[in-house]
Amino acid sequence: MKSFEFVFTPEIMKDIEESTRYYTGIQEGLGKKFVSQLIITLNTIKRNPFFAAVRYADIRCAQVKGFPYLLHYHVDEENMLVRLLAVYSTYRDPLTG
Repeated sequence: MKSFEFVFTPEIMKDIEESTRYYTGIQEGLGKKFVSQLIITLNTIKRNPFFAAVRYADIRCAQVKGFPYLLHYHVDEENMLVRLLAVYSTYRDPLTG
């Protein structure tokens, strides 16, 4: 059985970099822990892209364990793709960022 492939948008790469930098600035090693938990979340999605609930407009949101972040993604079943859209803090105001 063919597995789903990830497609990383430029926006998500920026989100990951900014979030990692933020946590590294708070405490040494915390940025690495954030990335580690994000990778665990990505591996979970890779194994089962449908595990996270659809939150809006066919976008699923998976919690990054231990951090107030949701990984937003879309599953394209026809093309066997998971489009990773954003890693967004649940503490941020969605209208102002």
